[in-house]
Amino acid sequence: MSDSRAFPLADILSVTTGRLLSRRHMAGLYDLLGYMTGQDLHTHQLGLAADRCAPALREQHPFLVGLTPPPGADPADLMAWLVESERVHGEALPVRPLANWERRDPIEDACDMMGAEKVFVVPVDR
Repeated sequence: MSDSRAFPLADILSVTTGRLLSRRHMAGLYDLLGYMTGQDLHTHQLGLAADRCAPALREQHPFLVGLTPPPGADPADLMAWLVESERVHGEALPVRPLANWERRDPIEDACDMMGAEKVFVVPVDR
């Protein structure tokens, strides 16, 4: 894949399965979603970014469609499943950025989510 960057499978599965499997925890999500969107995302933007990135990841790597952790897996079983998935599919995969992400303003997104009357923007001298 040209114009791609390798990401840990655990980070990718965190987006495609909705389970936080990244060994880098939230840093893995910020890194992957930020790369795919080309934007430094704020916490409240991660859900939308993940919703947009998950289908693109599945399109780039079709085997991800059926790769989901066993229902009700406890942490030990979840880790065993992840290790086996990495053994079968590799510890990292190349990922291309989204072609259709439109840069989003984090303040506007917060206003849209919570209602403009609940968001206060305070100018700060630098």
